[in-house]
Amino acid sequence: MFADSPLSLILDPAVRPVAIGTAALGAVTGAIGTFAVVRRQSLQGDAVSHAALPGVALAFLLGGRSEIVIVFGAAVTGWIAMATVSGIVRRSRVPFDAALGGALAVFFGLGLVLMTYLQKNVRGAATLRPQQYLFGQDAALMRADDLWPVLGLGGAAIFVVVLLWKEFKLLSFDPDFGASLGFPTRRLDLALTGLVVVAVVIGLQTVGVVLMSALIVAPAVAARQWSDRFSHVTVLAAILGASAGLAGTVLSHVLSSVRHTVPTGPTIVLVASAFAIGSLLVAPGRGIIWETVWRIARRRHLAEATP
Repeated sequence: MFADSPLSLILDPAVRPVAIGTAALGAVTGAIGTFAVVRRQSLQGDAVSHAALPGVALAFLLGGRSEIVIVFGAAVTGWIAMATVSGIVRRSRVPFDAALGGALAVFFGLGLVLMTYLQKNVRGAATLRPQQYLFGQDAALMRADDLWPVLGLGGAAIFVVVLLWKEFKLLSFDPDFGASLGFPTRRLDLALTGLVVVAVVIGLQTVGVVLMSALIVAPAVAARQWSDRFSHVTVLAAILGASAGLAGTVLSHVLSSVRHTVPTGPTIVLVASAFAIGSLLVAPGRGIIWETVWRIARRRHLAEATP
């Protein structure tokens, strides 16, 4: 397998559907995650992913077995969690991060309880492996049908971002000014939260609850180091997210061919994290190495200029 080129792996009928799905997932999470990072709500993705777990379990308990039903259940509980956080923040003195942490713990605990009940009391639940939503599913077990929610819902989310680009941009940088102009900032905030929910839940089966937040944050953090223009950052985050999904899928298949099975989701997250760390180190104007070299050169220049 090491002799095969990455292109030949991507074109392999067994790898191609998964590669397309993970690349699409990375693009969606990268683009939408940019808004969460800019609004300093990066933990929102973490809370949504953990809050989606009881929705997955409830879908199984109610008889749902198709991927789209499970994704819908996850989206409902994820959105309820974020709406609850928003209501607590608006009607009390509890800060956003505290409300977010509380919702994460409560919903995730409920999800674990329901998962345990499901495994012990629902016939056939053990063979359905609902725990795959905790840590993601091996790409070898994924089918082409599993990717339709990613492509369909992810495409719809990107369409909404393009359609409401100016409104979401204004909400992200100056919501008070937007409200003074008459924009429905409350509704826009709920819509943007809904897009984060969609971006998270479509990746639960591939990446899992525990790691999904990293795929929301890492591409946006990496892209932010390379540009100051929000539009450029958003597009670059989508490209980096898609690249991480594609590279992680190929790397997972390569490693699985010579070792024990290497899960695809964690591999994708590691690649995305490598992009973020590399950008933090070498990005022109912002990278740690770049700034260190610039300071050394500036000191040398000042030393030479001093008589």
